[in-house]
Formats: sequence, C-alpha cells, structure tokens
Amino acid sequence: MILHDEILEQPQRLRHLLENQRETAQRIAQAIRSHDVQYVVIAARGTSDNAARYATYLWGALNGLPVALATPSLFTYYQTPPRMRGALVVGISQSGQSPDIVQVVEEGKRQGCLTLAITNTPDSPLAQIAEHHFDIQAGAEKAVAATKTYTAQLTAIAMIAAALSESSELWAELWQLPAWAEEVLKDEARIEQAVQRYRYMERCAVLGRGFNYATAFEWALKLKELTYVAAEPYSSADFLHGPIAMIQEGFPVMVVAPQGKIFASVHQTLEQLRRLRAETVVISNGHEALNQATTALPIPEGVPEWLSPLVSILPAQLFTYYLTLARGYDPDHPRTIFKVTRTE
Repeated sequence: MILHDEILEQPQRLRHLLENQRETAQRIAQAIRSHDVQYVVIAARGTSDNAARYATYLWGALNGLPVALATPSLFTYYQTPPRMRGALVVGISQSGQSPDIVQVVEEGKRQGCLTLAITNTPDSPLAQIAEHHFDIQAGAEKAVAATKTYTAQLTAIAMIAAALSESSELWAELWQLPAWAEEVLKDEARIEQAVQRYRYMERCAVLGRGFNYATAFEWALKLKELTYVAAEPYSSADFLHGPIAMIQEGFPVMVVAPQGKIFASVHQTLEQLRRLRAETVVISNGHEALNQATTALPIPEGVPEWLSPLVSILPAQLFTYYLTLARGYDPDHPRTIFKVTRTE
C-alpha cells in the first residue's frame, strides 16, 4: 500500500530534512531579521493550511511574530488584496501549483514584502515566484492523502523557528524527532487492532488546543478524506462553547492532549467527556489523560509541547489508515479527490 509505506517513511524523511536544510532555515531567518519583518501572512490550502495553523502558534510563541492566514479570494475573485507592508508573505503547498496561493505570494512580492515558499517541488510556480524557497525534500508523495509532506512542512516551520530563536536547545530537541517518530510507529499493530471498535463510526469530534489545534484539523481532514466519517475539528476551548451539547453516551471524540501548558485545560475537557460517557480516543504522553481514554494512543514522554504536533499526528495517521481498511475502503484511491488541486 502506497499510503502505508509513506507513513512509515516519515522518520527517514525527517532525519534527511534536518541533516540537509539547516542552512536554508538559517538563511531564511537572517532574511527575516534583516527585513525587520513585523508579522507573517500565510496562504495555503488543505493539509498545508493545517501546517499554517501550526505556524500561527509556533512563530508567535517562540519568535513573537503575529501570524495571519491569508484570504486568497481577496487576491483572485475580488481583486482587492490587503496592504501587507512589513509582512513576510508565505505560500505553503506540497505541489506549488495552486494559482491562488501563487497569486498571494506574487502580490506580496509586488508590494515589496519578503516572500517565502515552502514546497516539495523546487521547480513549481510557487517556488519560482518567491524570493526564498524551503524545499521540504519529502520525496515523491504518490498517495492522494498527504502524510509525509505534512510532517515535513511542520519540520520546516519548526526549523525556521529554531533558527530565528538562535537556540541550541531547540535544535537539540529537533534532532530527536526521527527517534520519537520511530517509537510511535512501532505501535502500529496495537493501533490496527484498536480501530475495529470504530469501524461503524459515522461522525465524531476531534479536539486539540494550542500547537495541536493544527493536529485536530489535520486528523479530522484525514478521517474525511479516507474513511468518509463526518469529523468536525474544534479547539477544546471552543468545544465547550456550544458543540459539547451534541455529546451523548457513546459519541466518539478524538482528543490530542500532549503534556505542556495546555494539558490541564484539555484534561478538564476529557473529564467532562467522561462524565457524559463519550467514547474517547486520546493521543497523549500524559498518564492522567491516557487513563481516562476509551482508547489510548501514547506518544513518548520526552516530546516537548512545541514539537508534539509532529509526533502526535503519526498515531492519528495510522489510526485513519487502518480504519479506512476496516470500513472496506481503499486508502490509496479515495473517492472524488485528486493529488493536486488547483484552486483559483
């Protein structure tokens, strides 16, 4: 299976990226400093948009940069691009082919902004139009559902954050990523068995907060793409402001709850879900959260919160892959979607 192979390939790809693109990250960081960048505007779609969500938290928390997600329709259909003076304008795209993402970066360049493309295709229109390009070097991704390009995009974002921080401690933690990824993927057989409980699931909520707000959206997207489950992502905080009303006994809720500053908050939400007798699948390295789960998907205890999205998405990918098989679908040929989508 193509998708399965690409999921298991990720530790190798992350190691290769860290070994080969540190200088690229440092060059981009130097350009950001020299241009006196005040904020960041990111254009992306689909899985790449979820990588952008990670950047909104990471570059804000580690580098003090406000980050906004672009509204490409203002640049294309409405032809009223906002003023972006002082911004770093970033396009994130696996293929670098989407005309609307290209147009956002092109407009940023026209306005005199520093521009950056994060892609897997150095010869793509997006990579060619941007002043700087971060090649995520994930190798050809043949599966329709993105897995290894997503974690490579997150790693590129994390490398830029570490380079901007000029922190040897952050780089040391980054170097541990491949080993943490390998450890998680060794749990494959148990995850394959666990998904059988959810083979008839038709809807669920997916919760995350902080850095893992992105993970909630990406896990929900994969569930929609491959299993056709109506999976709705939420911040665990926003979930309490209304959506929790739909929870009744047995309602499936996927929760990403790594240790860190948001752990106590997400754990409180888990306690409420337990009282409501929800069916919970929990990705965490906190024993309190794992012990409350109907189905526990552990990640290594040493993973720092800022890097947890790169590790926590791996059991989510395996969970989705095996659930797709359990429901009788082909994970390599999801219906109605294609590998490259060119939105305008």
